[in-house]
Amino acid sequence: MWLPWATTRSSSMPSPRSRTYTTSCSSFKDIQTLLRSEPQPPSPKSPSLFRRLSVSHALLRSFSSRTVPSPPDSDHSSVVIYFTSLRVVRRTFDDCRAVRSILHGFAVAVDERDVSVDERFRQELQEILGRRSVPLPSVFIGGVYVGGAEDVSRQYDSGELQDLIEALPKTKRSAPCNMCGGLRFVVCDECDGSHRVFREKGGFRSCSSCTTNGLIRCPVCFFVLPRHTK
Repeated sequence: MWLPWATTRSSSMPSPRSRTYTTSCSSFKDIQTLLRSEPQPPSPKSPSLFRRLSVSHALLRSFSSRTVPSPPDSDHSSVVIYFTSLRVVRRTFDDCRAVRSILHGFAVAVDERDVSVDERFRQELQEILGRRSVPLPSVFIGGVYVGGAEDVSRQYDSGELQDLIEALPKTKRSAPCNMCGGLRFVVCDECDGSHRVFREKGGFRSCSSCTTNGLIRCPVCFFVLPRHTK
């Protein structure tokens, strides 16, 4: 027999199964609202983004053409490329080879300056760009600095490179040079490739006309570098 107070208390307490839990979901709704209202980043395929990028590249090229001087001993009727023929850094060598292949596809004069053969070409480029670490390859078209491998490749794909080269005078393709065989360098005629000359005052000294390898640029293919006597 149940006591009255026990019966009353048990009947007044709700059953565990009959309990209802009310949880506010406003916080979850707020999160969903924030997610929906958060601005999405612009798509890479957005035309406005590409337009801004193209404008920025044009500004950079115009700025570089105003601040970077032309290569020495060159006119505005040719293409000048500073590159390396060494395979020490494979990526740099591949970039130089690819850019040279692109430039040789046009019927224009290409003045190739190999910094691995003549260190003076590297010094020239350092003075032009105003820094010690210089990118290779570096291309100048009509006396204007175009840039490196990525710049040349991008402008080639967009057609801008063709427009720049169209303004240059055309040259006919000829057979390799009879003097250098297409190597563009010959043995120095002052030191016979030894890079050492004898002076009456001072004895043997380093030859100032050639590279450390005893080479000079082919006078038939290109201009002759000025010779300085000590």
